[in-house]
Amino acid sequence: MSTTPPDGPDADLPEQMQVRRAKRAEMLAAGEDPYPVAVERTHSLREVREAHPDLAVDVSTGEQVGVTGRVMFLRNTGKLCFATLREGSGAELQAMLSLALVGEGELARWKAGVDLGDHVFVHGEVITSRRGELSVMADRWAMASKAMRPLPTIHSGLSEETRVRQRYVDLVVRPEAREMVRRRSEVVRTLRAVLHERSFLEVETPMLQLQHGGAAARPFVTHANALDTDLYLRIATELFLKRTVVGGIDRVFEINRTFRNEGIDSTHSPEFTTLEAYQAYATYDDMAELTRTLVLAAANAVFGSSVVQHADGSVHDLGGEWRSVTLHGAVAEAVDADVSPDTSVEDLRRLAASHGVELKGRGFDNDLRAGEVVLELFEKLVEHTLVEPTFVRDYPVEVRPLARQHRDDPRLAEAWDLVVFGTELGTAYSELVDPVEQRERLHAQSLLAAAGDVEAMQLDEDFLRAMEYGMPPTGGMGMGVDRLLMALTGLGIRDTILYPLVRSE
Repeated sequence: MSTTPPDGPDADLPEQMQVRRAKRAEMLAAGEDPYPVAVERTHSLREVREAHPDLAVDVSTGEQVGVTGRVMFLRNTGKLCFATLREGSGAELQAMLSLALVGEGELARWKAGVDLGDHVFVHGEVITSRRGELSVMADRWAMASKAMRPLPTIHSGLSEETRVRQRYVDLVVRPEAREMVRRRSEVVRTLRAVLHERSFLEVETPMLQLQHGGAAARPFVTHANALDTDLYLRIATELFLKRTVVGGIDRVFEINRTFRNEGIDSTHSPEFTTLEAYQAYATYDDMAELTRTLVLAAANAVFGSSVVQHADGSVHDLGGEWRSVTLHGAVAEAVDADVSPDTSVEDLRRLAASHGVELKGRGFDNDLRAGEVVLELFEKLVEHTLVEPTFVRDYPVEVRPLARQHRDDPRLAEAWDLVVFGTELGTAYSELVDPVEQRERLHAQSLLAAAGDVEAMQLDEDFLRAMEYGMPPTGGMGMGVDRLLMALTGLGIRDTILYPLVRSE
């Protein structure tokens, strides 16, 4: 088989791709399909390995199998060729082709036609080599799918940008990438199992919405031609899940995509996955217990216990009692001064200035309220210091417009954020169910939006109408699934999302 690079339109391709295209063309000319619809596969590589875990050196089993895999290693020398095949599970098996068994023509066809990265079919006997390597001694082979691009060399690796942009290559060459896919699947399955065991029903709510709400975030805007109206990609599932509780589904949850038109960094992605759950006749204390159960169940699914190991090798035990602090108490400790709901916005501004905290404002004016300044002080001075799982409780009402007023202090809301390893993992409320008060708060939000606050919520009349039919006392929680994987593995958000959004090439 010739491997001379072609002339014509392929001449501008890299030489390796030219050679592979030439091989494809020659296979077609010889009547061989480089992309057959099926091959005679009888066993997976994992099945062969599991069936023969402890064979001695240089053993012939007599068992005939047909296996497939991607060629990850090739050694074509003399009368005996070796290849390492890998399948999607990560299992690997050696294939051996000898002149005596396949014949001169087939051995020459293998040597000339097969490249690293190709998917091949090999039929033959299961044996162990003289070095004890479990192998298939081929009596015939076929191309299952010819790769047109060469794989990167394992020793050179992939840059972080390439790993994210070309995840399909990352999955081929890095076991850690494949392991993250497996872990994420296990975590999502476990979250669902825990909630199903507690009689929660899973639902799907609209991703395209006429109005955005349920969080303070900038939405993506699109246009529906059929309705001739602008729509928003949802920034939260909250308002529709609460409608569902009003309708009598007392325990409800959703795991799905959410979208926010905001920054991209190691902890934020414009497209991410959230879990939100709502339980009638529960409070934010009940949601704290549920969230802890979910996190520990996820850790156990991945690591077999509450002890997690991060990518940097560090080990952390998420078990035991989780710490609780109040928002004002945490800020007071950080600034070494008394901070409470009574502290004026002027005093809070002075504390911010003395600790080098630049107040970002709302993006449209600088008229921050006291609760907003306290929240910024927490985010800048405290949040990154909280390594062990910590419930930060009792936020000012003005920064939690969908949460119930605190039963002991109406200036506060019954809300907590869970912070782990310096990053917010989840949040929960004793939900506000008074439709009159909810209207007042959303009206205040709509005024902020009209003044230019791009993160303020809109006045959702249909949601308020639903609440006016009567919503029972309810606890609600939300948790980022990507953030949960980050907490378990110590990796950034772009490693936990299979195909994160990246800038166009």
